[in-house]
Parts: sequence; C-alpha cells; structure tokens
Amino acid sequence: MPDRTNEISIQDRLFPDMTCFGCGPANPRGLRLKSYARDEAVTAQFEPWPEHDNGLGFLNGGIISTVLDCHSAAAVLHEADQRGWGQLPGAQLPYVTAGLDVRYLRPAPLREPVELRAVLRSADEAEMTVGVELRWDGKVRASADTLWKRWRPRTP
Repeated sequence: MPDRTNEISIQDRLFPDMTCFGCGPANPRGLRLKSYARDEAVTAQFEPWPEHDNGLGFLNGGIISTVLDCHSAAAVLHEADQRGWGQLPGAQLPYVTAGLDVRYLRPAPLREPVELRAVLRSADEAEMTVGVELRWDGKVRASADTLWKRWRPRTP
C-alpha cells in the first residue's frame, strides 16, 4: 500500500465527528478505518487487533462484516460528496446502509494487515450499490455487495 501519512482519509475529511465503531474518527475505542479514493476504487488497509480473534486464530466474521460495511460507506459518501448529494435536513448522513450481503471465502489473518477495495457499481440520488472486498496475500478472503439508500428523515 502507498504511504499515506500526509493524506486525509475520506472519513476525516467528510465526517470527522462521527462516532461509528468501524469508521468514526471520533470514536477512540473504535476501529477507526481510514479509506482513500484511488481512480475507480476506494482503498484502505486494516490491521486486526488480537481481540478480533474468531476463536481459531483468524479474523472474526463480525469484524469482517463491519469493515466491509464501513469501507463501502466511504465509497458512497465520497461519491455523494463528488456529486453534491449532501445530507438532507434532519439527516446525520446523506446515505445509510440498506443491505449487506457478505460472503466469507477464505480465512483472513488475525496478525497481519488486510487490504480493502470498494468499487461503486451504481449511483443515483435515491440509492447506490458498492462491491467491496477484503484481501490478503493476493486473494479475496471476503466480499460483499452493499446497498445504500438516501437518508430521508421522517417526522413522527
């Protein structure tokens, strides 16, 4: 992965006060995922903690789902920002997860960094879809298709 020490992540740029467990920069106990736009994809590196053990010495499936979801969020929110689709009045974000279909393909390491790659598949103002992968050692370990819907606050 390229050196990104001087680059601002999508999360830090677009939602620095977010406390989401997976990607919120303002959650000191969260995973604090950092994602970066690259050509046709959004990329990130994630280094698991010993506490993310699935009980067999590999990365836990719930943590995998979380980083896939949160990394696809970075792709969606970056695209929304590029298109000027900001949050609507009363919404805290422009889009929210409406679906996450995860496939676990191979064990992912617990003690080494993994790479994340998200590609926007479709985008319109109402919804977006993203394909996202978790890779290690040149192989896809898990993948997901995510569906994101425009957050339209409802009044009770």
